[in-house]
Formats: sequence, structure tokens, C-alpha cells
Amino acid sequence: MGMTITEKIIAAHSGKEKVSAGELVQVSIDLALANDITAPLSIKELYKYRIDSVFNPDKVVLVADHNTPAKDIASAQNLKLMREFAQKNQIKNFFEGGSVGIEHVLLPEKGLVLPGDLVIGADSHTCTYGALGAFSTGMGSTDIAAAWALGETWLKVPESIKFIYSGQPRQFVTGKDFILFIIGEIGVEGARYCSMEFTGSGISTLSMDGRFTMANMAVEAGAKNGIMEADAITLSMLSNISLSRKPRIYHSDSDAEWKDVIEVNVASIEPQVALPHLPENTKSVFSLPHIAINQSVIGSCTNGRIEDLRQAAEVLKNRQVHPGVRLYIFPGTPSILLQAEREGLVKIFFESGAVLCPPSCGPCLGGHLGVLAEGERCISTTNRNFVGRMGHTKSEVYLANPYIAASSAIAGYITNPDQLS
Repeated sequence: MGMTITEKIIAAHSGKEKVSAGELVQVSIDLALANDITAPLSIKELYKYRIDSVFNPDKVVLVADHNTPAKDIASAQNLKLMREFAQKNQIKNFFEGGSVGIEHVLLPEKGLVLPGDLVIGADSHTCTYGALGAFSTGMGSTDIAAAWALGETWLKVPESIKFIYSGQPRQFVTGKDFILFIIGEIGVEGARYCSMEFTGSGISTLSMDGRFTMANMAVEAGAKNGIMEADAITLSMLSNISLSRKPRIYHSDSDAEWKDVIEVNVASIEPQVALPHLPENTKSVFSLPHIAINQSVIGSCTNGRIEDLRQAAEVLKNRQVHPGVRLYIFPGTPSILLQAEREGLVKIFFESGAVLCPPSCGPCLGGHLGVLAEGERCISTTNRNFVGRMGHTKSEVYLANPYIAASSAIAGYITNPDQLS
């Protein structure tokens, strides 16, 4: 019996020729990351056990992206603790201030994650890097502390589900719709502790930006990780980045064992909206009643890349945000913001009445820069819409792609570009 991409990466990092689903293994890690909410917990755990150093400072990444610029004294204290820890351990990949971006957008941009890597992070959306053909998964802060000290961690090898996407997508259908559609089909526990492997000709139609969006939301189906085979599009992206080491590209064997195989013709997928209060509560935008909104958010580790901003600008150009709607746009990194400025997107955003925010997670987790009040509704390109996710427990979050988020900001209710006058 052959192995999947995920199994091959885990085997390579555990010193074994072969691993199989359900097996417990000890693995070496290529990278362990944390942010300004989770890193302080890890750091305090190390200090609790009088561990003063990390196993390899080049394999530790700290990104202050959640509550930055510091929104309050507690946030400032967390940043100070991270900063001092990074300085003490000579961790060069510490990002704050003008260098900070949303962690899962920033790391691939910096060439810190490569195909074949095994990456863990104290953030559930660490699964984003599967778009590069890496095994990446989120863990708790205590697990990350142990990995920083030891350079390894333990895993149960996940079962794998293959998702075969075929066909060509419709207009205004993106990687966000590919993954929302699947979550709607299998539910938020449909891939619990499984590896979701995305393949097929439909995936080949997606840019890397669209693929990152898909892998990012694998965890919303309960998955351990999402992953795709690195192909010519992946290698083309990497060719524009300075890499410190060579990618390791793996392919799933033809006789690999799958828990399930699910096929989808992407031509049948319409632009999706996930209604409150679960990402599985998906419907076609065309089937929705009139749902008025107060706020629209475009950004996050799910949809804060340059392609996402281009899609939003395509809709917003020569149009005005509805007077009853606040539109907040969060570029994923400073480089993406600069590229948006070069392409004239920033001008379009400002002229439309949008608010351009610094690269950060912003209100996605109910942090800051756009938290919702009681009774308010938000259409968002983020990844979760649980009760209270973006603010008040009596607010509502609807998930969608950038085309829909921008269109809805103009109309004042949830809609698609085709439905704008």
C-alpha cells in the first residue's frame, strides 16, 4: 500500500520508511510559529520550567499580527514579552511594526515555508501552508513551547480524504467558494482529524492566492491539515522568492489509502455565503433573501492577498460604499499594500469610501479595528462566523469571497456583482 503526500512528509520527518493512519510518531519540525496572543503563553511556559533558550532560533517565527498596533496595555505587555524573548534568543524572524503582516500570508511571502516542510503553529490556521505542499497544522501554546525547546513534537498520522475538483469555475467563483461549498457538504466535523488533499483540474485553475484560501479553511471542516501537490504554479511562485533551501516535492501514490474520495465539478458551484453561525451553513448568494449589512471586511489570513484586493477593486471602481455600511480593507502584508498602491487599487479603495487598515488580523477574532456592536451584521472574507466571533454575541457574521463582500458594501445588503446596477 502506498502513501499520501501527508504520510510521506510525516514519514520523512520521523525517520521512517512508511507510516500509516492512526500511528503515533515523533517528528522533527522545520518551523514553529506563534503570534502575539499565543506566543506569550508559550514563552511563560518555558520560563516556568526555567528553559531559557530555543532549539534553533532560525526555526522559530514570532509574528505580532493579532492585536497590533497594541490596542491596550495588555497587548503592549505581550508585545514587550515577545520582543525581549526574540532578542534574548536571537530570533531573526520576529515581525512587528512596519515589518509585520498577517502570519499565514507573511511566511510564504518570506520563503519561510517550502514544499515538503513540516510546520506547526500556535494558531489553528497554520494549515494554510498546505497550499505549498507542506504538512502544517495548529497546536496549543504548551505544545509549541515544548517544540521550541526540543525541536520535535508528536503526531497521530491522520486519515486522508481526497477531494477531486474538475471543470472550470463560473465568473466570480473563487477558491473561497470551492472550500465553502465543501464545508457546506460535509459539515464542520466532516473531516475531523483528517488530512484534506485537494487535487484535480479544478485546482489547476486556481492561483496560489486561491489555493492558500482553500488550505486555510481546512480546519473549518475539522481537518488536521489541508494539502495540495506542489506543481508548476507553486514552483513559479517560489522562483520569485529567495530560498535558503530546496523544496521537497511529494506526490500521493496511486495505491494510497483514502478514508473517502469526494468529487466536485466546480462548474456547478455558485458564489457561496456562509450564514451565521457556522461555516457549514452555506448557500448560493443567488438564493438569499434581502439581508441588510452594517459592515464589510476584506482581508485576513484567508483573503488578504493581492488577488483578493484586485477582486475587490474590480467591483469598487467608480462606485461608492453604501452610506449605511463601513468597509474595512486589510492587506495581508506591507508588500501587498505596496503592490496595491502601485496598481492603483488603494486609490480605488479611498475613492469608494473604504477604510484602509494596517496589515493585521483586525476584527476577525473580535480583536480591534472593526468589532461589531449588538445587532450588527457583517459580510466578511474571514474564516469563522461563530457566535461572538467578531464582537457582540448578538451580532452576525456572513462569510464570502471578496467579490461578494465588495458588492454587498456597495448595495447595503448581501449581493453579487451581477446584481449591482
